[in-house]
Order: sequence, then C-alpha cells, then structure tokens
Amino acid sequence: MMFIIYGTRVSRHNLPLERKSSADLIWPSTLPKVLLLQAGNKLICYFIANNSSRKRVNTVNRNRKMTDSLRMALVLLLTVLYPAISSAATPPPDRSDEKILNVYNWSDYIGEDTVKNFEKETGIKVNYDIFDSNEILMAKLKAGKSGYDIVMPSATYAAIEINAKLLRKIDKSKLPNRVNLDPKVGVQIQKVDPGEDYLVPWSYSFTTVAINAAKVRKALGPMPMPANPWDLVFDQKYISKLASCGVSILDSPGDMLMIELAYVGKDPYSTRPADYELVDSMTRKIRPYVTLFSADSYLNELANGGVCLAVGWSGDFSIARRRARAAKNGNDIVTLIPRKGMVFVFDAMAIPVDAPHYQNALLWMNYILRPEVAAGISNKVSTASPNLASRPFILKELLDDRTLFLSEEDMNSATPIQPGTMELMRLHSRAFTKFKSGL
Repeated sequence: MMFIIYGTRVSRHNLPLERKSSADLIWPSTLPKVLLLQAGNKLICYFIANNSSRKRVNTVNRNRKMTDSLRMALVLLLTVLYPAISSAATPPPDRSDEKILNVYNWSDYIGEDTVKNFEKETGIKVNYDIFDSNEILMAKLKAGKSGYDIVMPSATYAAIEINAKLLRKIDKSKLPNRVNLDPKVGVQIQKVDPGEDYLVPWSYSFTTVAINAAKVRKALGPMPMPANPWDLVFDQKYISKLASCGVSILDSPGDMLMIELAYVGKDPYSTRPADYELVDSMTRKIRPYVTLFSADSYLNELANGGVCLAVGWSGDFSIARRRARAAKNGNDIVTLIPRKGMVFVFDAMAIPVDAPHYQNALLWMNYILRPEVAAGISNKVSTASPNLASRPFILKELLDDRTLFLSEEDMNSATPIQPGTMELMRLHSRAFTKFKSGL
C-alpha cells in the first residue's frame, strides 16, 4: 500500500478499482507532504518538500523520536484514509520451525536477562526492536507484513486494532500460565478485549505527577501545596512559579488529553468539540511555563534536578527516585496521587494477524507469564506486575511503593480504561499539537 501526497491533495495508489472515484482527499497545508509505504518489513515515510526534494524518515530507526508533524501525519493517514488501509485477511502459514521470534516493544521495557534466558531455553532467536509511540505501532500494523510476531500496544489503542482485525486470536490452551494473572487486571483488560482473546497483560502503571519536593517548596515560597496535585500543572498561579525550576509535560496525546479533560470537569473520553475548546483555553495559559515535553528524558531530568515537576508514568517516577538516591544528589522525588484524573495505563502483548511465527509467539507469552520472569521485568523497569504469582519475587522496595502498587481506593479513583476510537485518537493528537505549538 502506498500513499503519495502532492501539494495539498492525496492520491491513492494500488487500491481496488471501485475506490478510485474517491481517490482525492484534502491534506492540511500545515502538515508536511508525506509518502508512506511498506518496504519489506519496514514502514517508511518520506517528507516531500516539492516534487523533486524528499527527506527520508525510517520509522523503524530506534534513535529517531516522533516529531509532532509526523505524529499528526500518521494520525491523519490512519483516520481519514482508514478505509484505504488494509491488512492481511487471513493468517499466513506458520513458519515457527524457523526458530525465530520478532518482538516489537517500548524502549527500556524488559528485564536484564528476559530475552537471553528465553533463547537459551527454547533455541529460538529473538529479534528485538523498539518503538516510542502507539501511532507508529498502529501504522505498521495497518500497513501489514511488518514481520513482527509480538507487539505491545497500550490498551486504548489495542481496542482499535482488535476492531480493525489487525490482531490474531490467542490460543489460550497454549498459555497455562495465564492462571498467574491478577483477576483485578483481568477486569481492566475485559473493557477493551471482552473475551481476553487478543491481549496478554505485560505491565500496568498510572499517569500522574511527581515533584522534586525541596525545589517545589522553594519555588512556591509561602504558598502552600494545593489540595489537588493537578493544580501544580494546570493552574497559572502555581506553574508560573515552578517554571523557574523546570516543568515537564508527558509527550503522549492520549494520556494528557484525558487528564486535561478530567481537570476541566469533562468526560476524559469526550469527543465534543466544545470540551476541547475548553481544554485549549486552559493549555494556552500554561504553555509559556512548560520547559520540556518528553516521554522518556523527563525521568533523568527529574532524577538529576533538571526539572522539579513532571507529568509521567508512575514506573518512571520510581526509577527516577531510585537513581536520585543512588547518586546521593539530594533530590527527593515524590510521586503524588491525585484523587481524580490519574490515568490507568496497561500495555499488553498481542500477535499481529499476519505474524509469521505464531507458535513461537505463544511460547514467548507463556514464558513471560512465569512468576519469576514477570518479576524480573518489574524489578528492572519499576512497573507494577499484573502477575499475582510474581509478588514473592519482586523487590520489597517496589512492593511497598504505594505509588506503584496502588491501594484499591486509589485504583478506583483513576480514570478507567475504555476502548479507544480513531476519532478520539485524531482529536487527541490535534489538541495536543496545538498545546505544544502554542498556536
């Protein structure tokens, strides 16, 4: 499948004949001109400055971060052009006898010896690639023939991929270790995968806010801490003072828009334009005080004292706290638990519908569900494990961290998971891009 964009119009190529009558679509002039194509197991984008100048961006490159313009371009391709994008209709012949497994996961999201021990035990060679956004993962799945056997979507995006028939049903009879999973996490999974036919939970965390306690106290002066921790982020009277010691906003449209909508008293999953206008009015006021947008570097910035306030994932905050203590740099990192507005997040293992090594993928899933393997992942990446049987193997300092393993009351106060939609993804990306650009 290939899309070529000239000027501000899109022409589709390699489409069924009956669709050619609606081949032209308007492309926003503010976005880069893009060519998106599948080449082997790579999804490739070209930014087209004019008909003779192209800049190549390979989305598989793990060292390249997703730009706002590329994110918006991909979102538009996945939403406006959604009917034109197809995936494999039926699973291909299984090639598990090749003793290969291709895994596509988030960065820094696996145990020290998880891959090595699996390879040693099974004789299966693991090719391990990483991505940094759900948009990139979804684009690859929709393009088809990615070559991956295991992918790691977040819950709301997984719901879209299930509905689009981009994922393959799991043979649960091959996963006896599913009995180790926490039933409470299963309840969350069922909200996006009712029969638990497509997803196997990897880990869960919460999107919240953390502070460098001493620096925040100093920046606020005589002003007391607010009762609602989100006021530190979204109330001008607080964030204007904290800008002096650094404010980092999570570079994740879905997480941030759900938080912002809840803060202004609206449904976190709203699709009403008026609600997004209200959010836009609020974020315009705080934008001058934001010093960093990040989905990864905020961890070290917080640990090293580069920022004093960060919105991010609870597991990252736990790592930042441990690193600060190990460095003995005096930075006391405190994760705050708002009574409202935290976003419950879980990532899950899934098998693409056209995965070439289906049986090997099932072996990997069942291996990850072993208590000691799941604990090794949690101990490395400081996230809560959905594997109840893994608790005896998890570090005590993590188990005792109530910002990782939340109380039932705190868990119930978080924004519950709901299935995502293409429309919601588009609204989130558009609103977040406006926030970042300040326009």
